Amino acid sequence: MRALVGTTNPGKLREILAILGKVSGIDWVTPSEVPIPEVAETGATLQENAILKAQAIARATGLAALGEDSGLEVEALGGAPGVRSARYAGEPPDYEANNRKLLEALVGISDRRARFRTAAALALPDGRVWTAEGTLEGTIAPAPRGTGGFGYDPLFIPRGETRTLAELSPEEKNRLSHRRKALEGLRPRLLALAQGADRSRDA
Repeated sequence: MRALVGTTNPGKLREILAILGKVSGIDWVTPSEVPIPEVAETGATLQENAILKAQAIARATGLAALGEDSGLEVEALGGAPGVRSARYAGEPPDYEANNRKLLEALVGISDRRARFRTAAALALPDGRVWTAEGTLEGTIAPAPRGTGGFGYDPLFIPRGETRTLAELSPEEKNRLSHRRKALEGLRPRLLALAQGADRSRDA
């Protein structure tokens, strides 16, 4: 079964393929092979955005499509930046500007608890869709550290770690990440679809 990874973000694309690239029976297609429409992230939640993207891409391409949306939720900021994480500092999205704004918002605040959350959606052209979510708890570092990853990775220290996500190897990050937890939640459905075992019409 051919399935399209519905993201043009190179960091996300790399991680998704590393996590789900060897699902038996799935031939993954990327946006460099099949162009995907640009989908406005108008949802009020990460899950709504993931579904919007997956369904729009599945309809436009006629392929099964995987969409996802991720956000950073900081306790002391009432869950911000949350669903606006990618555009926290405005348009166009800018990782360094987002990190600077986050650190400025936390000046003088001792509570650095935060979590990364990912919502993933798998949609078929016939309208069926399945979702899964993953969370990674941690804290915000006082300054960026590391050169790996992308987004807020230089600032996020996973619970039980002393290093930021950007200081971990790609393999280490993928073993514990919020993205992996969400994507693994869709693995059984992908396997069932690939094997032709899924006959349900449930959305």
